[in-house]
Amino acid sequence: MTPDKTSAIPTTAPDAVLFRCPEISDGVRLWEIARNSEVLDLNSSYAYLLWCRDFARSSVVADVDGRAVGFVTGFVRAESPDTLFVWQVAVDSSQRGKGIAGRMLDDLLDRLAPEGVTQLETTISPDNEASIALFTALARRRGVSISKQGLFSPNDFPDGHEAEDLYTIG
Repeated sequence: MTPDKTSAIPTTAPDAVLFRCPEISDGVRLWEIARNSEVLDLNSSYAYLLWCRDFARSSVVADVDGRAVGFVTGFVRAESPDTLFVWQVAVDSSQRGKGIAGRMLDDLLDRLAPEGVTQLETTISPDNEASIALFTALARRRGVSISKQGLFSPNDFPDGHEAEDLYTIG
């Protein structure tokens, strides 16, 4: 069974948020949101276009009034088909502080649960307190465990990148 491509948060407000799978036409906007975040590692515009095509099922876009205002890019791990790996989470500055990031993650996990996804992995640099708080709150909301272990050291990267810890939720 294929999960629904959209799920709306019930509201009558003009800025109602619609959560949906990304489409190729969203690629440029996802790249812009990532670039404007000033904290994410910016991938090439080509990468966002491919992500919208090849990993749409395991990603989500938050849409307000027909405009993408946030996204989660992820993929189901081939070696561990019960695990969603979250690559990036970003929300446009005009929409931050409204809980959209957490709601996107909940929407995505709910959408993938019928396919057997029971756990989430993501990597976070040790100083990224906002992401640590986001994923800790996700685990708390869903009533599941969260664990952390080192994954990549700065020496693993060729370009002076910080360490990345692996967080596992579920």
